[in-house]
Amino acid sequence: ILYLLYIVLTILNIVFLLLGDMPLFDSVCHAFGTAGTGGFGIKNDSLASYSPYLQNVTTVFMILFGVNFSCYYLLLLKQFRNVFKDEELRLYIGIIIGSIVLITWNIRGLYDTLEETVRHAAFQVGSIITTTGYATTDFDLWPSFSRTLLLCLMVCGACAGSTGGGMKVARILLIFKGLRRNIRQMLSPRKVAVVRNNSSVVDEKTLANTNAYLSAYIIIVFAVFLIISLDGFSVGTNFSAVLACFNNIGPGLEAVGPTCNFSGY
Repeated sequence: ILYLLYIVLTILNIVFLLLGDMPLFDSVCHAFGTAGTGGFGIKNDSLASYSPYLQNVTTVFMILFGVNFSCYYLLLLKQFRNVFKDEELRLYIGIIIGSIVLITWNIRGLYDTLEETVRHAAFQVGSIITTTGYATTDFDLWPSFSRTLLLCLMVCGACAGSTGGGMKVARILLIFKGLRRNIRQMLSPRKVAVVRNNSSVVDEKTLANTNAYLSAYIIIVFAVFLIISLDGFSVGTNFSAVLACFNNIGPGLEAVGPTCNFSGY
């Protein structure tokens, strides 16, 4: 079932790209890059030279492949209520919409029309949070707020059970729920508090493993960040390079931005 879902979504992606007059070879390559959230474009400018329609199609499918495939399975079983109630999916969509709104507001004036501004903002948010790595514009030229938000999306990543990388939205959700539980216990020591996810109680071992994963994540990121700083690049270049590699993004910022590469290291 997983293979069939993957194949059907990939074929649909190819079909929609072909409807936008993208050549068959280009369509297949970009659909494979989108499905596997690999994002290695066949042109130097990634998808910047393609039409707005093709960019929008890629945006939608990047986000779709960042969804937990269990949700698609539930849709096949016609369990629509369980899909809409899925906390990870709602948080994932919420992060995407919120990021698009904030970046659109922050980069207003950089592009000629509101449509172009929203299109570039949505594409880069979808590309970074799903760890695909495609680009339609040099987002390294965006204001620092937008670039910082993209760095946060690199860490966040897509949903568990998707083709995306990153820490995964499910872990982010458990970390914040665990933090909220601990704060409540500090305020009310006698209160017995449990962490629930989709109405089910999360066992303590799962929470402990999530916290251990977070600890290992932070330690490795900063250890590697310190090591590659020996090459003398800026802090922004080094830190974004580590996040881009560790979360399987592709492009980072500054010297490893969307128009550059890692050859300088």
